[in-house]
Amino acid sequence: MARRLALATLLVRDYDEALAFYVGTLGFTLVEDTRLSAEKRWVVVSPGTGASLLLARASGEEQVAQIGHQAGGRVGFFLETDDIARDLADWRAKGLRVLREPAEQPYGTVAVFADLYGNKWDLIQPAG
Repeated sequence: MARRLALATLLVRDYDEALAFYVGTLGFTLVEDTRLSAEKRWVVVSPGTGASLLLARASGEEQVAQIGHQAGGRVGFFLETDDIARDLADWRAKGLRVLREPAEQPYGTVAVFADLYGNKWDLIQPAG
């Protein structure tokens, strides 16, 4: 049986502000936005290929405390691009916070940015 990672959950403070960032700033595609109850929605965004993100509004103190700290301060998300300079220029113009400028690594060129909650992401342009 073939398997693939389909979704990863990302805790968010508010569905609409998260959509504004992931769709409006990063250019992800809104795959689904289904209301499940008066307070809960099933919101999925995709960077285009690979796993998608389920944007889950945090509920309760424990979940709210984890917003922006999903990987304990480490880079927790990895996004590949075919043009790191293009993407960073576009995203900076939209207010993206770059934490580490692009640097060459054995596997490609990598920069680190923060999402709207402070989660760290690697933007990688693979070598070759």
